[in-house]
Amino acid sequence: MRKTYLVIGLLILIGIGSFSFTNYSATVLKGYNDSLRSLYSQSISFWPAPTIDSGVVWKEMAPIPKDTTWMLVEKEPVTRLGMFLFFDPRLSGSSQISCSSCHDPDLGWQDGRTVSLGHDHLQGSRNTQSLMNVYINRELFWDGRANSFETQMVEPLSAHHEMNMDVPTLGEKLSKIRGYETLFENAYRSKEIDFDKIAQALTAFQKTIRSRTTRFDRFLSGKSDQFTDDEIAGLHLFRTKARCMNCHNGTFLTDTSFHNIGLTYYKRKFEDLGRYNVTKNKDDVGKFRTPSLRELDRTRPWMHNGLFDELEGIVNIYNSGMPQKPRTEEQRNDPMFPKTDRLIKPLNLTQQEKKQLVAFLNTLTGTPYRMRRPELPK
Repeated sequence: MRKTYLVIGLLILIGIGSFSFTNYSATVLKGYNDSLRSLYSQSISFWPAPTIDSGVVWKEMAPIPKDTTWMLVEKEPVTRLGMFLFFDPRLSGSSQISCSSCHDPDLGWQDGRTVSLGHDHLQGSRNTQSLMNVYINRELFWDGRANSFETQMVEPLSAHHEMNMDVPTLGEKLSKIRGYETLFENAYRSKEIDFDKIAQALTAFQKTIRSRTTRFDRFLSGKSDQFTDDEIAGLHLFRTKARCMNCHNGTFLTDTSFHNIGLTYYKRKFEDLGRYNVTKNKDDVGKFRTPSLRELDRTRPWMHNGLFDELEGIVNIYNSGMPQKPRTEEQRNDPMFPKTDRLIKPLNLTQQEKKQLVAFLNTLTGTPYRMRRPELPK
């Protein structure tokens, strides 16, 4: 009987201890969450400083500006002309593929594919980037090979695996469409159609394609109730332990620069040397442009090769530090062997921290913008 009482007593003590420890852990966690919420409920200027490496040029987070540029589509003749051109498949050699075929407004102004698909159902080698907020970029394409919208346009229009159009004859082709005479005359006070005018109009329209405000913007503006405790913890990790702000900072969460994060596939199938193909500088091997994180959920799959469709996978590769170390004598003596950017380091995030980081990243997507395709000129 005494043994029975002893066993019962021990079980009670163990139960009380477990209950006390659980309560203690919950109390500590609540205190931590309350502390973070208090810190991030203040003005941004009073937030904890982000973890930024020496030499990195960065900008503080800021709400996205209120967008009124969409009004230009209705009121400004050049921009309105650009809208019609953007959605018109007659800009392609087959008259079946428009700019919107790869940059579909219903798909976040990209195509949702791993890599692009164009003329003759030929695939490209890179993921189609969204056009949202494209106006902020100094250089265009994943490797920055175009320094203006006008020079960028020639490539997708003319490439056989994209729109396959003989660009010098495009003006003549559109001149045969009576509806375009009026549109070009309204825009340029002349019925004459040439590529320079086409490019100018397309540029004007693309610069109106902007993302909308999100819960993140409302939180930045002082509405701290917009975030859950996990989302606030994720924001704090984004700024500190996860080191994200070394590259993803400012209003649009991008430095608009180029980095090698370890996805070059050097001397393997699917090799892509990135910016090196433009500069021929060996230090640029494997570098690709930092994408904006705005509208993140609607611009999947991600990376220059469309490798990831889940944020958890992306967080895991950054957590690993993406080491690229030469393993053989040949690799050690190869001046082209890719070097992962110095900003990429192992993060040692816990499973809980990774979930919190993903929770924050999911706040960066706004209400989808539904744009009707216009009735094209005849």
